[in-house]
Amino acid sequence: MRHIYSLITYLLLPFVVLRLCWSSLRNPDYRRRWPERFGFITAQHSRAVIWVHAVSVGEVQAAVPLVNRLLDRYPDYDIVVTTMTPTGARTVQQRFGQAVMHYYLPYDIAWAVCRFLKRLQPAILIVMETEIWPNLFHYAHRQGIPVVLVNARMSSRSAAGYARLPSLTRSTLNRISLIAAQGSEDAKRLIELGSDPARTVVTGNLKFDIRQPHSVREQAEVLRRGLSVNRPVWIAASTHEGEEKLVLDAFSRSATAPDCLLLIAPRHPERFDRVADLCRRRGYKVTRRSEGVPVGDDTAIYLVDTLGELPVCYAAADVAFVGGSLVPVGGHNMLEAASLGVPILTGPHFFNFTEIAEILCHAGAAWIVEDSAALAAHVCMLIDNANLRYKAGQCGHGIVQSNAGGVDELVVLLHEHLVAN
Repeated sequence: MRHIYSLITYLLLPFVVLRLCWSSLRNPDYRRRWPERFGFITAQHSRAVIWVHAVSVGEVQAAVPLVNRLLDRYPDYDIVVTTMTPTGARTVQQRFGQAVMHYYLPYDIAWAVCRFLKRLQPAILIVMETEIWPNLFHYAHRQGIPVVLVNARMSSRSAAGYARLPSLTRSTLNRISLIAAQGSEDAKRLIELGSDPARTVVTGNLKFDIRQPHSVREQAEVLRRGLSVNRPVWIAASTHEGEEKLVLDAFSRSATAPDCLLLIAPRHPERFDRVADLCRRRGYKVTRRSEGVPVGDDTAIYLVDTLGELPVCYAAADVAFVGGSLVPVGGHNMLEAASLGVPILTGPHFFNFTEIAEILCHAGAAWIVEDSAALAAHVCMLIDNANLRYKAGQCGHGIVQSNAGGVDELVVLLHEHLVAN
């Protein structure tokens, strides 16, 4: 079955290139470093390499505690982090600087994967969450490179998709040396799809191991003074196409909090200009973060059109709506806001973060809002009730603290595979 898959990847190659060109029209960063996407890398590594793959921003952020621990524990290794997206690449640079080396992951074409592996020669491949690549895993396994899937999650929706190709899915999962799943349901679904129960363990969600530096709160205090000391502030973070319209609908409904300032942080940089235009067409005065100008009393929308500042913006807000959830994207990580003691709202489409959402909502740290009217009502409820905001924020922060520790267990498991290799 993998041979058929490989043939299809060859046939689709022209369309992959066209898509890359199309993406580069919206985001020029896609034009850069094309050779890496086909396995051409020039760097030589004189030391053993630990390779961590994190597809984009969310996965890179989840990998931060693990990568930092690897840097501390294995100073004699080179740490390489790959991503698929330019925003992921920028996050790697912002989070790690020169401490790690970054490449783009090659497309899952046999010759591209083989060239990349031959050049890199990693001692281990650590893949964040649910990135399952048949050719990459096959050739890594053939070369004796342990493949470890960490922080693995498998929603029922994703499992149904993989189940349509049972033979390919089973053979690919069997090339994995270890699967460290977020929760028991994730592990169960992966085993049902064909992973070896003996090599599938539950280590918890690494996203709980988030640690915000003290500078985040200091920067947030400075930002809040620049935004407004007296006006309520709420943020709609990591929003997607079609979602800003719903957020603006909610903002217009917030009659009980007419002096609110709304921060909007679109998920994808190529959409910054379109979101700014949308807000202006709705009649709102917009100030963009990148402009560096003061926020006046007449500013209604503060557009966060910079990268890497979401934690600071969360900490500066009174209430956080986490996007990708009013539209069927699957939601985004709510723990970043929780770790900063901010009460959380999420739409109904949080299927990529079901367990986290259930924990936070059950504890009273988060609420599910079905539509823009419910979003407006909950924003007003929280802004009008400082005591409820404080309790919810403290509860979320406590949940993050009490569930941390998965990285410690994972590092022990990874060491076993590094030593064995």
